[in-house]
Amino acid sequence: MRELLDGPHRYAELLGGLPGIATNLLADRLRTLAESGVIERHGDGRYALTAWGQGLQDAIYELGRWAAPQMLRPPGDDAFRSHWLGHIVLARFDGTDRRRGKVTVEIRCGDEPTTLYTADGRIHLARGPATAPDIVLDGPPDAVIALLIGLIDAASARVGGVSVTGDARKLRRLRPRD
Repeated sequence: MRELLDGPHRYAELLGGLPGIATNLLADRLRTLAESGVIERHGDGRYALTAWGQGLQDAIYELGRWAAPQMLRPPGDDAFRSHWLGHIVLARFDGTDRRRGKVTVEIRCGDEPTTLYTADGRIHLARGPATAPDIVLDGPPDAVIALLIGLIDAASARVGGVSVTGDARKLRRLRPRD
């Protein structure tokens, strides 16, 4: 479900975004979700959420907010994909907050850099490095995310292996959801 929140994907893309899943298990899940009306398969072979399936986004994000303290646990052998940041960020910083200050953060964890920036009171993400970031966070995903969403401070993040370039206090401008 998380992978399809980003939009339609081919089977191979879903498989790549779900490290460690057996191909037969993914095929079974896709079949069951399609039979239940949660997803559909387009003529071009891509899978997508139905309108009804898209209604699960709030529930998935609420579950993510509930599980946020688990970000403090090192991932061990768990894989991480950079595009997963989008869901974490949307769950933690959803909506518009006109009090959000301008800040650009380059996040380096996972398979490619991601840029987080604020505009018009909203949080946005873009793939790739930032041109002029206020802050650069580089390190293990669990500690980078915990710092980004306010579960730990910069000193704790550094202990967890995060390199912070710039003034980490600017992260407060993001104003996470309580």
